[in-house]
Amino acid sequence: MADLQGYIILSLVICLVSTILVRALLAKARTKARLPPSPPALPIIGHLHLVGPIPHQGFQKLSNQYGPLVHLSLGYVPCVVVSSPEMAKEFLKTNESSFLDRPQFFAIKNLSYPSADFTFALYGPYWKFMKKICMSQLLGGQTLDQFLPVRREELKRFMKLIMRKADQKEAMELEVELAKITSNVISRMTMNQKCSEDDNEAGEIRKLVKETTEIAGRFNLSEHIWFFKNLDLQGFEKRCKEIHDKFDAMMEMIIKKHEEARKEDKGRGEKAEDLLDILLDISEDKNSEIRLKKDHIKAFIMDMFVAGTDTTAKTIEWALAELINHPNIINKAREEIDNVVGKTKLVEESDIANLPYIQAIVKETLRLHPTGPMIFRESSKICTINGYEIPERTRLFVNTWAIGRDPKHWDDPLEFKPERFLSEDGSGRSPLDVRGQYFQLLPFGSGKRLCPGTSLAMQVIQTSLASMIQCFEWKIEERNGSNLDMEEAPGMTLQRAHPLVCVPVARLCPLPL
Repeated sequence: MADLQGYIILSLVICLVSTILVRALLAKARTKARLPPSPPALPIIGHLHLVGPIPHQGFQKLSNQYGPLVHLSLGYVPCVVVSSPEMAKEFLKTNESSFLDRPQFFAIKNLSYPSADFTFALYGPYWKFMKKICMSQLLGGQTLDQFLPVRREELKRFMKLIMRKADQKEAMELEVELAKITSNVISRMTMNQKCSEDDNEAGEIRKLVKETTEIAGRFNLSEHIWFFKNLDLQGFEKRCKEIHDKFDAMMEMIIKKHEEARKEDKGRGEKAEDLLDILLDISEDKNSEIRLKKDHIKAFIMDMFVAGTDTTAKTIEWALAELINHPNIINKAREEIDNVVGKTKLVEESDIANLPYIQAIVKETLRLHPTGPMIFRESSKICTINGYEIPERTRLFVNTWAIGRDPKHWDDPLEFKPERFLSEDGSGRSPLDVRGQYFQLLPFGSGKRLCPGTSLAMQVIQTSLASMIQCFEWKIEERNGSNLDMEEAPGMTLQRAHPLVCVPVARLCPLPL
C-alpha cells in the first residue's frame, strides 16, 4: 500500500515538473519567434498609449515609422496592424484561411447574441450557411430588385423633405436626416415598418442601434488590462445588458406579430413580404441545412440595422462635404446627370450605370473616408507571413483608411480627385472596384468575409447622392469663403467631428417626382 502511495506521489511530481518544463520551453520558443517590428512597450498597457483616440490615425503614424506590418500589444491583447495593399493581400488572400475569424469583442458579445451573430461569428458551418442564404435569398439580386419600390419611395420622401427645408430656407443636419432614410429602407426591407413612425418598434430599434454603435466605439479598459478583466469599472457590461434586453424584448414583439400575420397569410396563399418572413420560412424548414432559432433571426436583424443605416448615411455626408469644397466637381456631376437623365425625371438606380462620374465620386469618397476604417480579423492558427510568425489568436487590423491614402499607390493621395476612377480617355469608369479585388481599395473588406450588403449600400449611396446633386444646391451658413474642415471624430465608424449642416436651395422646381 505504501509502495502504491509512493508511486502515485512520484507520478504526480513527474507530471508537475514536466508541465513546468513544457511551459518554460514554450515561453522560450515564443521569445525566439520572429514577430513583426514593434515599438517599445510599457508594462501592463503595452502600446495602448501610442494608439490615440482615433485608432486608424494612430496606427498610420506607427506604420510610417515601423513599416506596413507592425506587432502591437494592446494591453494583454496581441495584435498586428497592416497598412499597405501588398501586406493586406498577404493576410486577406494568400493566407486568408488563417484569418477568417472575427475578434470576439466584449461589446459585441454583450450587445448581440454571441452564439448567433452572423457578422462576428467564427468561421464554421453556421457562418457558411448564413453567408449562402444572404447571397442567394436575403441580399441577392432578386431580393434587392423586389425591394426597389421601397428604396424609390423613401428617396422621393427624402426629396420632398429637402424641398420643404428649401422653401423655408431652413438648415438641415445632413447625417441625421440621411440616417432616417437609410433606417427606413432597412426597416421596411427587414420587417415592413418605417422607423419614422411615432412610438413603433422600428423607431425604438433605431434608437437602440444608435446607442449600440456609440458604446461599441468606446475604449473598454477591462478588455485590454488583464487584472480588470472581470471588473466592470466603466459600467459597460451593465449598459450593454440594458440595450440588449430592450432590443430583445422589441424583437420578441415584432416576431410574434409576424408569426400571427403569417398564419393568416398562409390561409390566403400570400408570399413573404420582408426579410423577417424569409428568415422565418428558413427556420420552419425541416429540411434546412441548419435550423435557425429566434436568436439567429434577432442577431441578423440587428446586424442589418447596425451595418446598413448610419454607415450609409455617413458616406453620403462625407461625399457631399467634399463636393461643397470642390464646386468644379459638383458642377461636372450635375452636367453629367442633366445630359444622361435630364431635368424632368428623378435619377433612378437604373441610371447609375450610365453615370460614370457619379460612380467615381462615390469611389473616391470611400477611398478617403471609408466608413469602416479598419477590417477586423483574428488568426485561428499560427502562420508565417513575410518571414514573420503570427501567433494563434492574434488580432488583425487592416487599416483601410491608411491604405486608401498610400502615396505608393495613389497620386496626390490626400486630394479629392474622382477622375482617378475614370478610364484614361475620361469616357467611362475604370475597372478599379470596391468589392475587395483591388487591395488598394477595401471599403467593404475582401475575400469570403466581404460585406454581403455591398450591393445594397452602393445602390442607396449612389442614387441618393445623385438625386441630391440633381435637385439641389447646398449652402453653408457662416462659411466666409473657407473650406469645410474634414476633421474626424472617435468612434466605431468614420464620422465627422463637426456635423454637416446645410441650407438646401432648389435647383429644379417643381421636383421631378
